[in-house]
Amino acid sequence: MESLFRCPLCAAALTREEKRYACPTGHSFDRAAAGYIHLLPANKMHSKDPGDDKGMATARNRFLSGDYYAPLRDTLAELACAYAPEHVRILDAGCGEGYYSAAVFQALDRAGKAPMLAGIDLSKHALRRAAKREKAAEFAVASVYALPVADEAVHLLLNCFSPLALEEFLRVLQPGGVYFYVVPGARHLWQLKEVLYDQPYPNEEKRTPYVGFEYLEVRAIDETIHLPDQQTISDLFQMTPYFWKTPKAGTERLAALDELDTQISFRVHVFRKQ
Repeated sequence: MESLFRCPLCAAALTREEKRYACPTGHSFDRAAAGYIHLLPANKMHSKDPGDDKGMATARNRFLSGDYYAPLRDTLAELACAYAPEHVRILDAGCGEGYYSAAVFQALDRAGKAPMLAGIDLSKHALRRAAKREKAAEFAVASVYALPVADEAVHLLLNCFSPLALEEFLRVLQPGGVYFYVVPGARHLWQLKEVLYDQPYPNEEKRTPYVGFEYLEVRAIDETIHLPDQQTISDLFQMTPYFWKTPKAGTERLAALDELDTQISFRVHVFRKQ
């Protein structure tokens, strides 16, 4: 079966088989029982278990499964249907548990676009859930800075809160291909930050032109969500960069809350490869 992935060792095309992926030069990669494959060479791994650990992946799964970020999910699906061609090839660079990419895939499938989806992430714990969420897609442990994807193989690239690897994104996108770059808005999680910090600051919002791309639009999503219990508050906290850098006092204030209403704010920057 055809695959969007290429061999990370020799860059030859990979063939997708029932239990493995193989290239013509003899390299082979076993599919894990959970459904994903490992395409990150050992000399590129900076730890034995890169990306989100099991606990963080579990927290993210609980939170996203509550559909608190459904406004972003639905906007991405809407934009994909507006911009994607027939027989669209999609790459989610930093897909996590596949919450957004699965929704995009399913919307395009319903629209008759015959989509083909691949997602990569550093966390095998997240990819186990991604492979379960959308069995028709393919998922691999890999880095956004060395995408195991052929040149100009992708029509639509998603990047939700993941590192910006512009050279790789330009390489794998076809001319005219579309790139969705999701970043937080100025007041994203503002009420959460008010609990954590004495003087919270807004996120910077700007339109940054990138060489090789043209701007098409910026779609704004601004809502307020209700977090009904401490578990949900804690799960969201673990998904944020604040989890690693919040003073003890702020963490303790957050842990004392039984519920919280907070803003969510996203900006989807839509680009086309020139």
